[in-house]
Amino acid sequence: MLAAAHLEAAGYRILARGWRGAGREIDIVAEKGGVVAFVEVKTRAGRSLAPPAAAVDHRKRRQIAWAARAGAEHWRRVAQAFRFDVVSVTWGPDGPAVDHLEDVFRLGS
Repeated sequence: MLAAAHLEAAGYRILARGWRGAGREIDIVAEKGGVVAFVEVKTRAGRSLAPPAAAVDHRKRRQIAWAARAGAEHWRRVAQAFRFDVVSVTWGPDGPAVDHLEDVFRLGS
């Protein structure tokens, strides 16, 4: 998976892929420097009008937050803090471009 490889290359430790909590799924759970990131991965073809991260709308944020509450309990021993990230993968003629957006939203937003 490109997103996980990108995170690992940036120094993150992958804790889980496709983690399920409270009946919802978080694509990747990763840790770096005591911060556990709940990561939503979005992929689009290069000709798409909207960037992949735009697909993380209010409804999707609520679903991720729901699962993250369970995840926070699960990973509290390795985390000093939690945040929500988005990794977007855009496929173009020259291959994929991966962009990691950190701290995209907070619980309750």
